[in-house]
Amino acid sequence: MEIAVVARGRTVILRDLGSGTSTDAEWLALIHALEVAKALGLSDFVLIGDSADVVAKANGVVKCRGASVRHHERFRALASSVSLPRVRHIKRSHNLAGIALARLHSR
Repeated sequence: MEIAVVARGRTVILRDLGSGTSTDAEWLALIHALEVAKALGLSDFVLIGDSADVVAKANGVVKCRGASVRHHERFRALASSVSLPRVRHIKRSHNLAGIALARLHSR
């Protein structure tokens, strides 16, 4: 798996994260985005993602099952030191991190 996060105009791509599903990758990207926001000292931020399922689960709208439970617990634990971040769904075509990964693979 590999993920990308865009924060303050900079793209961070993490590769070789092991094997997993696309949902696992979406959760890992969301978790890493939260870690980056915290490292930057941001207090008011919005996390965005193009997986409606992961966004709904991160926001507590949909109950987590299976592997998502572990990812959700990690996300909540990281978020405990800041106010619960806002997580918003966007179209894949508007996801800068996804676009960065797609460009990387099209070379």
